[in-house]
Amino acid sequence: MKVTDPRRRWVVDAALAVAIAVAQVGGTWLAGRHQADREAFDVTAGLLLAVGPAALVVRRRYPVAVYLFAFATTLGYVALGYPRGPIFFALIVSFLTVVLAGHRVVAMAVLAAGYVSFLFADAVFLDEPGAGWVPAVGLAAWLIVLAGVGEGIRVRRVRVLDAARAREEEARRRASEERLRIARELHDVLAHNISLINVQAGVALHLMEEQPAQARTALTAIKAASKDALGELRSVLDVLRQVDEGPPRAPTAGLEDLDRLVSGATAAGIDVRVVTEGTPRPLPPSVDLAAFRIVQEALTNVTRHAGQATATISLTYGDADLTVQVDDDGRGRSSVNGTSAGGNGIPGMKERAAALGGRLDAGPKPDGGFRVRSSLPLPPPPERPGSA
Repeated sequence: MKVTDPRRRWVVDAALAVAIAVAQVGGTWLAGRHQADREAFDVTAGLLLAVGPAALVVRRRYPVAVYLFAFATTLGYVALGYPRGPIFFALIVSFLTVVLAGHRVVAMAVLAAGYVSFLFADAVFLDEPGAGWVPAVGLAAWLIVLAGVGEGIRVRRVRVLDAARAREEEARRRASEERLRIARELHDVLAHNISLINVQAGVALHLMEEQPAQARTALTAIKAASKDALGELRSVLDVLRQVDEGPPRAPTAGLEDLDRLVSGATAAGIDVRVVTEGTPRPLPPSVDLAAFRIVQEALTNVTRHAGQATATISLTYGDADLTVQVDDDGRGRSSVNGTSAGGNGIPGMKERAAALGGRLDAGPKPDGGFRVRSSLPLPPPPERPGSA
């Protein structure tokens, strides 16, 4: 388990240093009692075997310096002819630390220098016969194993870090997509209802004194639009807050709510007709929501820009797709839905369609007015019994 808290990490390193110091000093002192041909184990020998492990306390901060220090103290101990024993623990730990810190060249260079130094230390410093080929092969094999273990640990750690970074990147990507989705929902909810409220408020102000009855109708439409906006806004904010203790307060918006859109647009002075072709069938929630939002955004822009207009909503249920088309015969600005005004209407609708593998086209009609047409892929309809 990786220790990330600095205080706990310092405690772990201190405990490791103490354990290695006890093992090196105590173990070598016991082994030296049976090595009469070596120098007696004295205070200097104990210090040389203790200072290397003590340096391990700062091995994470100064990996190369600790590695070189452990190498020097261990080589000094061997050069003075003291008894052999478990004297390489600190050097092994510092070697692995350097490899994991990314200083592979330094680690391997000192490892090669250590092979030559420890193999010929007795011949150079003690005037004893040089090591034979058996110790030379044995030491080389041991160091190759150590290098392999260090490299294996390093590769595994790199993979773990790469996997962690990949998970973090994926989490960031999903969070970004969720923010964009929520922003799109907020835009569609607020733009539609606020547009209706704005139009009806203008009507109410205009008719307040001369035709109070019609002004009352406009205010009633404002109340209904604001209620719908608050309800949908609350649903979107629940998602943003990750409220998952229970089911949503209302089902996800879909084409079943089309009558609400039509009534809102009608109250704003738009004559809306709905035409359905094909056999309606249950839609996947994502397609149902996208179709609803496309119609909502199209009606929003009709309300904003088309003036006193007639709008026709066509829903065509095909075997492989659902076609949603909204036409108006408005005489407002020729470029609606944000095409030239720099709005988010058409880009938002196109993003919704593209996210489902569909497409959306929008633009002025040759005979006047505006058309929004989208094709959303659908799963094949269920087979009827006995149709095979």
